[in-house]
Amino acid sequence: MHYDFKKQLRSFGYAWQGIRSCVGKEQNLSFHLIATVCVVAAGFGFSITRGEWTAIVICIGLVIAAELFNSAIERLVDLVSPQRHPVAGQVKDIAAGAVLVCALAAIVVGLIVFIPYLTRFLL
Repeated sequence: MHYDFKKQLRSFGYAWQGIRSCVGKEQNLSFHLIATVCVVAAGFGFSITRGEWTAIVICIGLVIAAELFNSAIERLVDLVSPQRHPVAGQVKDIAAGAVLVCALAAIVVGLIVFIPYLTRFLL
């Protein structure tokens, strides 16, 4: 079987273009990216452990991926249902709910990781 490296590179290019099409245009994604910068800075500032970094990186990836999925679903719904429709609205709400679940889980993980460092720093 022949591996087509050029085709694979094009696929990565398309994926990168998809991410770029949302950055700066999707308000919630921008918020999550700013939060990511803050969390990463805090991680370096507090010298969190490898295990803590693992949890933080997984949460960052999940929240950003969920936000990208949500953006894709919203755009697809707008394409196939340009007029307001209750089901289209429910689809968008469900996708947004999935992002919220991921974000809340990430907040809990962040609190578990950073509260001990913050209490030591403040006391």
